[in-house]
Order: sequence, then C-alpha cells, then structure tokens
Amino acid sequence: MPELSVGQFSLVANMLSLTIAAMAATTLFLWLCRGQVASPYRIAVTVSGIVTFIAFYHYLRIYSSWMESYTLADGVVTATGVPFNHAYRYVDWLLTVPLLLIELILVMRLSAQETFSKSVRLGTLALLMVALGYPGEISSDNSTRLLWWSLAMVPFLWIIFELFVGLRKAIAVQPLAARGLISKARYLTIFSWAFYPIVFLFPMIGITGPMAETFLQVGYSVADIVSKCVLGILIFVIAMKKSETEVTA
Repeated sequence: MPELSVGQFSLVANMLSLTIAAMAATTLFLWLCRGQVASPYRIAVTVSGIVTFIAFYHYLRIYSSWMESYTLADGVVTATGVPFNHAYRYVDWLLTVPLLLIELILVMRLSAQETFSKSVRLGTLALLMVALGYPGEISSDNSTRLLWWSLAMVPFLWIIFELFVGLRKAIAVQPLAARGLISKARYLTIFSWAFYPIVFLFPMIGITGPMAETFLQVGYSVADIVSKCVLGILIFVIAMKKSETEVTA
C-alpha cells in the first residue's frame, strides 16, 4: 500500500464512513416505505433496498480493511503491510450491478416475458462487465489494466445500447407522469456507471501512488452512492408516480 498523508488517509476513511451511512439510511427508507406504493411495484422498491443493504455490508468490510492497512499515530500514517482487499468491491458489484438494472426493469412493469428476457440479458452483461474488470483492478501493470479495461467496456457499451435503444419502445408506453423519470433513471445509471471506468484509468494516465489510491477509493465511493442510493430513491419516486396514476385511472 502507498504511504498516505494524514489528509489523504482521513479523506478516504471519512468517505467510506459516509457511504456506509448513506447505504444504511437508504435501505431503511426503501424498506419502510415500500408499503406506500402499489403491490406490483413493491418488488422493485424491495430490490432497490437489497442493493443498498448488500453495499452497506460490503462497505463495512471495506472500511475495516482500510483501517487494517494503515495506522495513524502521532500525526503520521504508516502502512501496516496488510494489503487492502479490493475484492470486497468486486464481490459487491457482482451482486448489486445486475440488480440495479433489474430494479429498473421491474419498476417499468413490462410483460412477464419481456421482464424475464431483459433482466436475464442485462444481468448477464453486468456480471460479465464486472468479472472482466477485476483482473485489471488488481494488476499493477498498465498494459494488463488496459487490456481488461477494454474487454470490460464491450459489455458496458452493450448495456448502454440496451438501455437507450432496447428500452425505447417500453418507455414510450409508460404513464406520462413517470415516463420522464424513467428516462432520467436511464441517464443516471449510465452517467454514474461511466465514472467507474474513468476512475479505473487513473493509474494509466499518470495518477499514481498515494494520490491514485485516494482518488480511486473516493471516486468509487461517490459513484456507488449515486448509482445505488440516488437511483434507489428515484425508483421509489417512479413507483409512487405510477401507483398514483393507476389509482386515478
């Protein structure tokens, strides 16, 4: 692990702590409020809460691993020699990234056949994207990182195509009150996910050592809050709008 300044160490620790709190609060909100939406949409809200709960657990492990990798004494941060466990993030993403796409499909309330086919296709692409990114994440060789980054971008671009082209007709038949929100959920998913491959590139564009480690941990945490917590709340709002529309109808 690179030697960090007190400010860098504290920034990462505080960001991880903030993410833990955000995931926990979002989980409680979604699960406690799921009864406020119509029954067909409760599964989408429940899945959103599962996503943030899984992330909450893994961020506890990430925070613990971070604190084990460094000691802070007399105003000096020292690496303990215990490697930081990057696998915690990827195990989290293997579980949550497919669910993030599935919760969007569920809240749209498509036909059973469409829901199944789109969930399987998008979920498989998400799993493939995360799995291909991990070998590059743990490599210190830039050419190896670039290779796996390039491979992971293939399913990532396919997911973008599915969200913007594959779901176009399905979004067009959504209630007018929710249509714009669902479209925003697509954009939020893509823009927040685009942050991950950018952060992944930091070591390859000259951001190395303590600064790279700090940017990496803070960047991934910010992206997780946006892609999981913010999207989860947006899914709840979409479910509320669609519930209200159906009651009125």
